Amino acid sequence: MNLREQIENYKPYNEQEEKDKQTMLKYIDTFDDVLTRNNEFGHFTASSWVVNKERTKVLMIYHNIYKSWAWTGGHADGESDLLGTAIRELKEETGVKNVKVLKDKIFSLEIICVNGHIKRGKYVSSHVHLNLTYLLEVDENEILQIKEDENSGVKWVNIEDIEKVSNEEWIIENVYKKLNKKLKKL
Repeated sequence: MNLREQIENYKPYNEQEEKDKQTMLKYIDTFDDVLTRNNEFGHFTASSWVVNKERTKVLMIYHNIYKSWAWTGGHADGESDLLGTAIRELKEETGVKNVKVLKDKIFSLEIICVNGHIKRGKYVSSHVHLNLTYLLEVDENEILQIKEDENSGVKWVNIEDIEKVSNEEWIIENVYKKLNKKLKKL
């Protein structure tokens, strides 16, 4: 199933997801390069909501650009298998080796505004990430390691404490809380 079909088949959880789903589909129909950063207005990314076996903790990284504890994820960079992208980014950013896919379909979708910033010495203009989130599980005993060019910390966070460690208010309110509500319904 191609990316457009996966998004078309996704059942939105709330009004935010319904609006963002429609925008993503319009974006795919409008632009040719939605899977690469060459599209400076916005492009697809994949994130992971990585839980432990008991589903009481989430694996998070301290993101150097956003200066906040955050979920793992990254750019599609031309890859249309966004679940594969989410797993690759999780492994790169945390050092984990073994990942269990709890749901092989999209767990959540959201359009995230990214402020202009410096990356690898170059300015990146403000744009949007058309983000698909996947639900993954990792053993808490896996050895964790940082990816120095992107993060400066990796740790397990109790689900109830996410609001205390992350300082990205919009993400907390509109993404992390939503993901935890959806997790509880599984």
